This record gives sequence, structure tokens and C-alpha cells, in this order.
Amino acid sequence: MFDSKKIEDLKKKHEVWQKSYELGLKKRPERDARFTTWSDEPVPFLCTPLDLEKEGFDYERDLGNPGEYPYTRGVQKNMYRGKLWTMRQFAGFSSAEETNKRFKLLLEQGQTGLSTAFDMPTLMGYDADAKEAKGEVGKCGVSVSSLEDMEALYDGIDLGSVTTSMTINGPAIVILAMYFAVAEKQGVPREKVGGTLQNDILKEYIAQKEWLFPVKPAVELVIDTIEYCTKNYPIWNTVSISGYHIREAGATAAEELAFTLADGLAYVEGSIARGLDIDTFAPRLSFFFDVHNDFFEEIAKFRAARRIWARLMREKYDAKNPKSWMLRTHAQTAGVSLTAQQTLNNVARVAIQGLAAVLGGTNSLHTNSMDETLALPTDEAVMTALRTQQVIAEESGVSNVVDPLGGSYFVEKLTNDIEKKALSLIDQIYEKGGMVEAVDQGFPQAEIANSAYHFQQLFEKKEKIMVGVNKYTVEENRKVETLYIDRAVEERQVSKLKVLKEKRNSKKVEDALLKVKKAAEARENMMEPIIEAVKEYATLQEICDTMRGVYGIYREVGQF
Repeated sequence: MFDSKKIEDLKKKHEVWQKSYELGLKKRPERDARFTTWSDEPVPFLCTPLDLEKEGFDYERDLGNPGEYPYTRGVQKNMYRGKLWTMRQFAGFSSAEETNKRFKLLLEQGQTGLSTAFDMPTLMGYDADAKEAKGEVGKCGVSVSSLEDMEALYDGIDLGSVTTSMTINGPAIVILAMYFAVAEKQGVPREKVGGTLQNDILKEYIAQKEWLFPVKPAVELVIDTIEYCTKNYPIWNTVSISGYHIREAGATAAEELAFTLADGLAYVEGSIARGLDIDTFAPRLSFFFDVHNDFFEEIAKFRAARRIWARLMREKYDAKNPKSWMLRTHAQTAGVSLTAQQTLNNVARVAIQGLAAVLGGTNSLHTNSMDETLALPTDEAVMTALRTQQVIAEESGVSNVVDPLGGSYFVEKLTNDIEKKALSLIDQIYEKGGMVEAVDQGFPQAEIANSAYHFQQLFEKKEKIMVGVNKYTVEENRKVETLYIDRAVEERQVSKLKVLKEKRNSKKVEDALLKVKKAAEARENMMEPIIEAVKEYATLQEICDTMRGVYGIYREVGQF
């Protein structure tokens, strides 16, 4: 790879150039700035073959060709020349009927997959009529309390021809059961039901804080879905192992990568312990990463993620199927980077982040809307976000070449650096007994809190800049139109739920919930009894409360 004589010659020439550069600094000094990545890692002012030679960089071992181990350059041989990434715009607000209209609008405008957001009561396993839900129904996503809502949500949408992503974790097993019940009612064969359930409960304890049960039974429910879908729904991605919320909570790029992969390894090990062969379920695991502000750091993160996962799956877990080695990922631009000040600047941020995701080789992408820092996005803002992806795909030319930044001295060095930092953190997690134990001990939570605090210090010192917030600020009088969710939505949802409870067969609901309880007590796979319960129109909260009665609830231990 590196000719020793040429390397020696290059070293000598570089030393001469370095001295010349240092002399030149007297006439043209570097500007007063912090030359680090967004994660505050030092950035070299220049990278050469010497940076890679020093690390023993090997093309076949470390880079390889696209679609081949270790997949640094992408999981498909021809990447976007064969098929563009799936364009998903997160949608979900108000009632199931209103969200269904938004879904159809996006599909008509060229979106190629649905991505569903649920409101806070749904995310926490409460029905629209619960006292805990008051004032929150339909506010930050769609309200789903029963199979009736799920039927309305996907009414007129063929679940055999569109893939659906659903962002839900604590009660994910119940929502998945509802989705499968709708597909069955539509007559869609199980082998054609495709999509992704987030279902990553570990990152909830680490970052997003939306949980229902203690850690260990909650992880077992995730394994239940993996086991059930491995046997019954062969193309469904049961878990979208999510770094997005970890990064949004303040993690660095390396921490996002390490904690996400460690979560994935916990699910792999739990599934193997359940008796599943790794090659029967690993090909259907998928990932979900944040795309933050630092263009090159984000590109390097995606490349390092694929390489680490491939090596772990093949070398540590002895997976034989190449599809088990492939890290397939969805990406979403960084919601935490959006600013309420000068909201139009968010369009530029999202475009740069989206471009980084594409150059990093993502398989699916959601671009945030410019007004999401203020409220759920308007139709116009959503359309602009979708068009941003389409401009990248159709006008920029980046989809014509596979991994166009592959071989860049800087990108390859940055990929190596992030990989080393992530692997070091994963080693620390295993020293604590694995990710489940590390979460119980609060290790990742403390690391993220420290990183978030460090960034805030840099921001307040103006050593990290957010345009329009701590630099280039202006007085603004412009009013931004936002989406308003009327309280009448809650009243309609509560009324609808009351009618449902009156017309359903109460005895069948009671019997189905008893089966859910007995399965939970016996630590059996929960999918079948929950599917049976939702088909009888048992509500989300009724099922979750039944499981709460068996598993208990989780109280977080504070970190100081």
C-alpha cells in the first residue's frame, strides 16, 4: 500500500514544507478560532499519506470495495446509482385521520416510505382519556389508543407496498401488534409486511427518558419482538437501534456511536440467549443515527459504524451470513441544531446535514423542517425539507459516485479516530458487565451529561458558534406561522374511545387481558397474547397497565 522509499521522500519534503508554513504564520497568522470538531476533538490543519501510513492503513482491510466486508464504503455495491436512499419525512400529529391525510400528501409528492411520530401519552402507554394525557393528546405526534386508531391511521394505504417506520419504544410491542393486525385485516401476506419499529428501550434509559418498566423486563420485551418476527415476519426490521436521541441529549459523535452499537450488542446477546441463531435475526436489525453540524465528523461516523459492526458480527459473534455483517441505517438531521432565532437558517443547516448523511452512505433519511424548534411542522415546511433531499439526490451529482470521499486522507484519519474512541468506550461498557448493567449503573448517562456540559461551556464562551444565536444575532419581528393543534382533538379522541369501549365485547377484552397477565407472569413471549388483545380492541393503556402490574415501573437513580 505504501512504498517505503516514497514515504521517506514524502517525510523529508513535508518537514521542509512544515518549516515554510511556520515561517508564513508570522505574515498570515491563523484566525482566532477553536479548530476542533463539533465533539471538540482536535482537527489537523492538513492530512497526508503519512497520517494513514503511521496507523498501518490497509486498503482491503480498512476500506475495501462498496458492498463488501467491512462495508466502510457502503452496504451496496452500486449504492445510489442502483437505488436512492429511502426518503422519509417524520409525520404524526393530532388524530389518526389528520395524520393519514399528511401521509397521503407526502406519498403523492414523492416520499418513498412513511415515518410515524406518536404523541406523548401514546409513547408512555396511556390512552387519550387518561388523567396523565390531559393537554398532551395529539400535540407532539399522533394519538393512538386502540386498534381502531391504527386502522384510521393507515386507511387507504396498502401496507404491502409501502414500508413504515414507527418511532416508539416503551409500549412498542403493543403498537407493533396493532400494525400487524391492520396488515392482516388488509389481507397483506406476512412476508410482504415491511418496515421498522424503533423498539430500542435501552436508549430510553440512556437519553430520551420515555420508559414504562424496569430495564431487564423491558429488554426482554424487545427480545420477544425479535423472536416473534424472526419466525413470522421475515422482512420486518424489529429494532431500529437508535443513536439519534443519545446525540440529541449531548453525546459526542464517538459516544453516540459506542453507546448505540453497545445497545445493539445487548439485543444480539439477548436473542442468542433465547436460542436464536444470529444469522436468522441479525440481517433485520437496523440503526438510526443523528446527523449533526460537523460535516466531515458525521461522514466519518457513518463509515466507522459500518466497519465496527461488520467486524464485531463476523469476528466476535461468528455470523456467517454477509447480511448479518451489514449495518443498515436511517439518519435524521439534528433536531437539537435547529434554532428559534432566524429560522430560515435551519434550511441551510438541514441541507448540509442531509448532504453529510448521503456522503456517509445512509440508507434512509429524514430531513427536519425549519420550524420544528417552534412546533410541529407546517405543510410548507415539510415540503421544503422533502425537496431538500430531492435536490441533493437529483441536482447535486453526489448520488452518481459511490463513496466519493473514500481515500481522502482527512476522512480516512477521522474515520479511524472515531472508531478507536468508540471501541474504547465499548470496552469500558463490557468491563461493567455489558450495556444492561452499564445502564443500571448510570455509566452512559453520566458520560453524556459531562459531554453536554462541556459543549455548553464552549458555546457560552463562543468557542463553538451557532449562527444567529451566539454570533451574527439580529432583532427579529417576523412572526413564523406554526401548526396549531386544537384542544378539540383531545375531546374527539376521548369521545371516540368512550364509544369504542361501549360497543366492544367486554368479556372478550377481559379474557384477552388475563392471558396477557399470565404470559407476563410466566415470562413467556408476549407477542401472541398482545396481538389477540388488540384484535379484541383492548386499549394501549389497558395492555400496558396489565404489564405494569406484573413488571412494576422504573424509577431513575439520579446522577450527580
